[in-house]
Amino acid sequence: MAGKRKNHCSFCGRSEDEVALLLTGAEGFICSDCVRQADKIVRESMGDVAHSKKEGTADAAPDFGELPKPREIKAFLDEYVIGQDSAKRYLSVAVYNHYKRLSQKVDDDGVEIEKSNIIMVGSTGTGKTLLARTIAKLLKVPFTIVDATIFTEAGYVGEDVESILSRLLQVADFDVKATERGIVFIDEMDKIARKQDNPSITRDVSGEGVQQGLLKLLEGSIVNVPPKGGRKHPDQDYIHVDTRNILFICGGAFDGIERKIAQRLNTHVVGYDSVQNQQRVDTKDLMKYIVPQDLKSFGLIPEIIGRLPVLTYLDPLGRDALRRILTEPKNSLVKQQIKLFAMDGIKLSFEEEALDYIVDKAVEYKLGARGLRSIMESIMIEAQYSAPSEAKDTLVITRKYAEEQLEKQKEKLSNIG
Repeated sequence: MAGKRKNHCSFCGRSEDEVALLLTGAEGFICSDCVRQADKIVRESMGDVAHSKKEGTADAAPDFGELPKPREIKAFLDEYVIGQDSAKRYLSVAVYNHYKRLSQKVDDDGVEIEKSNIIMVGSTGTGKTLLARTIAKLLKVPFTIVDATIFTEAGYVGEDVESILSRLLQVADFDVKATERGIVFIDEMDKIARKQDNPSITRDVSGEGVQQGLLKLLEGSIVNVPPKGGRKHPDQDYIHVDTRNILFICGGAFDGIERKIAQRLNTHVVGYDSVQNQQRVDTKDLMKYIVPQDLKSFGLIPEIIGRLPVLTYLDPLGRDALRRILTEPKNSLVKQQIKLFAMDGIKLSFEEEALDYIVDKAVEYKLGARGLRSIMESIMIEAQYSAPSEAKDTLVITRKYAEEQLEKQKEKLSNIG
């Protein structure tokens, strides 16, 4: 009896036994390997077509589906970040406008919407980085967070500013088109402020030098990006990235800028109404009066300030805000601890007095929300170590327990010192 006739791929000629999958067509067959190869050829060919279109006419605007409105973006941020309504509004509008700008079509009126990069100013622990990380969960474009302190002027030890885009490329799986629509959050922006106003014989390679390098990225230009980041070398291959449509959000504590603000406000308080003006100024929260002039006094060069047209501030966190941060957000510290112990079958709870004690200590240390986390970790370390090995199924954190554990940590630190 003759064996069953085997089908063969019409392209490579291999039989169905030699391939993973053989697809049937109207007059032939094609194997899965040939499908992959054909897909690669088509993508490369279409990429060339898209590139030629870009040189002649504008690319078709990407379709993001139904965009979240600014109020929807802010509502999402409200679930994770307590307070900071002003910064949330600025951030929500900026992200929404970024989507709209990417979706705009070239009209006959010639109106082209320009991007508005943002700079957020606020003391440590007020939620700048948390806002950036939270909004990244909502975005439909590549998003990355970089630290400005690792960059130096080209030719010196450290990383080139172009490596910012290397990280965005990696997030976008090296899709250049997606990268060119991304959002970058540059943290610790205050650390690259000019060290002094007077010229010096030594180069400010990690301050003003980095600011100069950032100019072309913020403004928009074709940048040669090393695929793996780090320092650029003459012989390595570069990826060309256009930064015109990349939105940059900068953040920094700008520690001490309140003195600059106070000095500026005092210069305007002269004459007959000086007493009235002084009464209107809230000396406990000078950050709300910040203007670009104060950033220049702090050490940012005018060119950088001009490329960060949207300036917003974050409110200092008071006791009530810290208390809410401890328990209310979706990923609050208390909820995280409860979940950690629940994974070991232990029901964890906190007495109100214990939570109040943690907040009091955070206010005392003046570290904002970061202070809450360090205090919580110090209090819970002993329970995290011993509770999983014990037969207890419940654990209640009292104020007395919190005080004892924090004192133990202080004693350890003092002994080390």
